[in-house]
Amino acid sequence: MAREQAISALMLDFGGVISKTMFENLELVERGLGLDAGTLTWRGPFDPDNDPLWREMLAEKISERQYWATRAAEVGSLVGERWDTRGFWDKACKICGKALFRGEFLDLLSDARDAGIRRGILSNELEKFYGPKWVKTVPALKKIDVIVDATHTKILKPDPRAYQLGLEALQATPEQTLFVDDQIRNVRGAEAVGIPSLHFDVRRPAKMMQEIRNRLALPLVVA
Repeated sequence: MAREQAISALMLDFGGVISKTMFENLELVERGLGLDAGTLTWRGPFDPDNDPLWREMLAEKISERQYWATRAAEVGSLVGERWDTRGFWDKACKICGKALFRGEFLDLLSDARDAGIRRGILSNELEKFYGPKWVKTVPALKKIDVIVDATHTKILKPDPRAYQLGLEALQATPEQTLFVDDQIRNVRGAEAVGIPSLHFDVRRPAKMMQEIRNRLALPLVVA
C-alpha cells in the first residue's frame, strides 16, 4: 500500500516535539532548584491567558529567544544567580534528565526508518539552547539522518530559506515531506513553501503522535 501523500521524508522541530516543553517539567525544575511549588507561574501554551509574555511572543512582538532570556533571568534571580538562556537550560536539563524527552519518538523514528522514510531535524538554534555536548547525548537524535540547525546556518524559521535547507539535506521535494513543529508560525512558513505540515499541539502529545503515524502510514500504537 502506498503511503498517503507519498511521504518519504520527515522534517521535525526538536524543542516541544522530540523534547517536552520546559512548561511540562516546571514542577520538576522547581523541586530541583529548591523553589516552593507554584513559584514559577508562567505556563506558556498551557495557560496563555496568565502568561502575557508568551502572548507577546505569539503576536511576534518578541522572539522566542527573548522570551526564554527573560524567563532565564527571572529564575536565576530567584536562586541568587545571573543566568542567560543557556545557563538556565543547562541547569534544567540536568534536573529533568530523561523526563525531558517524549519517549514515544524513539519507536516512531525507528518505524519511520524501517519504512524507508528519511528523518531530519530543522531547528531554530538547537545547539544555542542546549549546547553541542548535550545534543550528542540525546538518544532520539541517533535515529536522525540530518540536522539543520540555525545555530550554524543563521537562518531561522519561518524564513523560506530554512525549509529549503531542510529539504536539500533530506534530498526530498516539498510534496514528499511532512513537517512537524509546535509553533504555528513555523507550520505556516512550511505550508507557504508547499510542505505538508502538522502543528504539534503540546497539550495533546499522545494524539499528535498518533496523527504523525497516521500521516506517515505507520502502525498506530495502542494506548
